[in-house]
Amino acid sequence: MIVLIGPMGAGKTTVGGLVAARLGTSVRDTDHDVEHAEGRTISEIFVDDGEAAFRTLERAAVADALATHDGVLALGGGAVLDPGTRDLLVGHDVVFLRVGLSDAVKRVGLGTARPLLLGNVRGRIKTLLDERTPVYESVATLVVDTDGRTPEDVAEEIVTALTRKEAT
Repeated sequence: MIVLIGPMGAGKTTVGGLVAARLGTSVRDTDHDVEHAEGRTISEIFVDDGEAAFRTLERAAVADALATHDGVLALGGGAVLDPGTRDLLVGHDVVFLRVGLSDAVKRVGLGTARPLLLGNVRGRIKTLLDERTPVYESVATLVVDTDGRTPEDVAEEIVTALTRKEAT
């Protein structure tokens, strides 16, 4: 299993699909798992039930995916904030897709419907990057910079790095 982590706009879902295709496996996204299980969007869960309720659902989705999926797994941007989730990631290949503020804002867009970005989108993304980057780095076994790169290039770097790791 390969687990992709990083903030919104890092390309976890897109890169995950490309890595899975290169490795001949499947990709799973825990945000999609939560939405499917709840029958609502993440934005609706945040608005209706609050962030704490969403994080509980997210933690359960990550635990289930880690136990039942053997391909590429893309986690939601805030999943690793939970200490229990970080503990579950120990022993897995965890790839942090690092993205800078400028690229994250371009990828997410200023008119986004993401619940954590209400208000000043650029300012909120900067705050989230500042708060979360040390956490991402602490659980990652591989860090890949995504700024100014195509998803295909990022996916190729991940596959190459992990193939080399397995060979040693």
